[in-house]
Amino acid sequence: MKRKITVLALSAMFFALCDFAEAQQSKKIPTIGFLSSTGPSKTPGVQEGAFRRGLRDLGYVEGKNVVVEYRYSEGKFDRYPELVSELVQSQVDVIVVGALPAIRAAKKATKTIPIVMVTAQDPVAIGLIESLARPGGNITGFTQLTRELSGKRLELLTEVNPAVSRVGVLWYAQGESSTIGFKEYEAAALSLKIPLQSLELRLPNPDLNDTFRAAAKGRVGALVVIIVPPVFRYQGQIVDLSIKHRLPSIWERSEFVEAGGLVSYAASDEDLWRRSSVYVDKILKGAKPADLPVEQPTKFELVINLKTAKQIGVTIPQKVLARADRVIK
Repeated sequence: MKRKITVLALSAMFFALCDFAEAQQSKKIPTIGFLSSTGPSKTPGVQEGAFRRGLRDLGYVEGKNVVVEYRYSEGKFDRYPELVSELVQSQVDVIVVGALPAIRAAKKATKTIPIVMVTAQDPVAIGLIESLARPGGNITGFTQLTRELSGKRLELLTEVNPAVSRVGVLWYAQGESSTIGFKEYEAAALSLKIPLQSLELRLPNPDLNDTFRAAAKGRVGALVVIIVPPVFRYQGQIVDLSIKHRLPSIWERSEFVEAGGLVSYAASDEDLWRRSSVYVDKILKGAKPADLPVEQPTKFELVINLKTAKQIGVTIPQKVLARADRVIK
């Protein structure tokens, strides 16, 4: 009788262990696809770092309760379809992406995998979503209001250097996002009565020395740089040439000022990419992208590099310095 009871107990334990193992297998570890416009992986950008910190704050530990598949375009637009295809084939649970061509590639590649975007564009105006409040489809996320701040950047340039009579706009003429940006600056400049000069970055072999010589010939007194992934590859050269030609420059992202640009004014990348992890968390817990409103920035940053100002012989007015969120000395 005692032997029979022991056998029954062992059988019950065996089935309990089987049930536990099945439950553990059914509890699938979620996989996130993160497509970066920069790279390589050894030097992750601000966006990736902020996203990772956001995940950690929410209790996610990579390799333990979440897997993140990273892909890096290294500033090459033509790689987006291939990289998105890899993530889709890996059957990730959600895709996180920023650059407009990458968002379009992801939208084309899947109608079912949720996509969390952080975009510089108005996503309704360019047809990515139906509305900010109810995006519809499988895309949601955040808009940086980069284009809406075009006029403010031009105003800042004139505050920094009131003597400026013509502003050069450095842009990637072959890209949709950059083309939209240039048109926004044209409209803002017309309203502010500031003459613009187009300075085109043409790949694959741009002659930036020639571009800056054209700026000097056109009597350009300040520079706006429209930030799209190809620009990252020439960041150092653009910064060095703007200093060499003593051109006050304003940028759409703060890391370019940290690298030697003069001024940036933009939504906080750190804040938006950290918040993107919150949307990923909601989606992994069952929320539908169509029901998550596309949110706007809550934090903007004015960053000024005083070391660069000294190098190019520009004195930043005190009223501008007083408004700065960060001053690099």
